[in-house]
Amino acid sequence: MRAAAPFQKERVEERKKVAFAIKKSDLQRKIRVNKSANLVLFLVDASWSMAVAERMNATKGAILSLLTDAYQRRDRVGLIVFQKDRATLILPPTNSVQLAQRALADIPVGGKTPLSAGLLMASEILKRESYTHPDIEPLLIVMTDGAGNVAIGTNPPNEEAYTFADKIAKNDIRSIVVNMEHEAFDQGLAQELADHLDAPCFTLDDLKAESLYRAVKQGLAG
Repeated sequence: MRAAAPFQKERVEERKKVAFAIKKSDLQRKIRVNKSANLVLFLVDASWSMAVAERMNATKGAILSLLTDAYQRRDRVGLIVFQKDRATLILPPTNSVQLAQRALADIPVGGKTPLSAGLLMASEILKRESYTHPDIEPLLIVMTDGAGNVAIGTNPPNEEAYTFADKIAKNDIRSIVVNMEHEAFDQGLAQELADHLDAPCFTLDDLKAESLYRAVKQGLAG
């Protein structure tokens, strides 16, 4: 009725037969639009191969910034750390700032770099989340130099890691890689991992919490 009202003076012919003329173009339909929830999953290399303290400080800052922003929305943030011979889910996907602060207080570091284990766990968590939250929009943030040296199976560590990365990309998971290697020693392994993930690759200079936060927000925007 509201859509048709402004056009009544123009519909002279139609109103000769009816008091109020309605056309097909006036018909309205309510459409419920669900806001997609974001899941930002951090996958962080905690081996001794890089500047662990700097990496962890940036990661913690970015996670807490994202959680503060997500508090009033449906977004959630999770954290996986890989070091020694395994990957560990430090922070299951949550939108609780209090839970995140407790989980981030004590993160284990040191040992070798089981990149494959980290990618596999990330893939499994994202798959599980897609089942329990079908409307989820995931974003995977991988912070590493890309130099995996521990394999799950019999293939060479990096070759195995690229296989898992390819599977993540084929599942249309948006990803960002932050190269944690110093420029002077960079062998291009983080960039190669990013290529397999079909993801952009940032450098160590982008590791400030504020810069990482902006990069993540841009990733969520597509």
